[in-house]
Amino acid sequence: MKNLKHIFACIFCAVFLIFCFSNDNSYAKSKKSDVEKIKVFVSILPQAYFVERVGGDRVDVSVMVGPGQSPATYEPMPRQMVELSKAKLFFRIGVPFEDVWMDRISSAHPKLKVIDTRRGVKLFPMKTHHHKEDTQHAEVGRGRNDPHIWLSLKLVKIQAKNICDALISVDGVCGEYYRENLKAFQDDLDKLDVEIAQNLKGAGYRKFMVFHPAWGYFASDYDMEQIPVEIGGKDPGAKELANFIEEAKNDGIKIIFVQKQFSEKSAEALADAIGGRTIQIDPLAKDYLNNMKIIAETFRKIMR
Repeated sequence: MKNLKHIFACIFCAVFLIFCFSNDNSYAKSKKSDVEKIKVFVSILPQAYFVERVGGDRVDVSVMVGPGQSPATYEPMPRQMVELSKAKLFFRIGVPFEDVWMDRISSAHPKLKVIDTRRGVKLFPMKTHHHKEDTQHAEVGRGRNDPHIWLSLKLVKIQAKNICDALISVDGVCGEYYRENLKAFQDDLDKLDVEIAQNLKGAGYRKFMVFHPAWGYFASDYDMEQIPVEIGGKDPGAKELANFIEEAKNDGIKIIFVQKQFSEKSAEALADAIGGRTIQIDPLAKDYLNNMKIIAETFRKIMR
């Protein structure tokens, strides 16, 4: 009888302990899920992808410049200015609207920590046009730096590290989590970089024409050269257009790359004059790695 009581007592204790442990775990999980995410703002859609890859489920990311909008002419909406008051971090990247608005945003939201993801990145001067008769190979945009650093996989690795450091600075408890996410993201970037380099290695043409000069860093990574049609943010005049037509014919260029955020009128006129066509590629898509694969494959097909 004593043995039976002892067995029942042991079973009761075991069930009690399992119940308590289960409740503790459920409570811990619920507390973890209740932790408020870090509210973050970024300038453009690709940055949202970068922050989400590093920050995982610990970040809530808002984007200033939405789909189809141009970072060159964008003006923040009133609701975005209100939402900024809830954010801890703003990741800037150097696009033109920041030059006009960042001081105003910082003044209106002094507690907002602005992180410049260009830290550690070697910037190129902004190329605005290219003519063979010029004494210089290309004219650059009045000392402006090229902001399109997100189109270089190598430079995105640096930007991701800056993002990781900033998240750790406001949420150090999860530092290891952010570092692990950073490593996985950088590994994916390295893998795609090698794949693109291999695919473009045998390209027969090394020059390509674009309306807006967004692809300087990408071209540099893979030993190519972009020839921008846009002149100081404007469509080319008749003389410049004639120069582009001659150059395109001499270099065997039949494709003009365009993007939906800018007018295609001049690019289409140039394409018609050389017996070619325009192809739209999007440097501002959020699904970054997949988009870069698609773009690289487009280049490979056109330049072989």
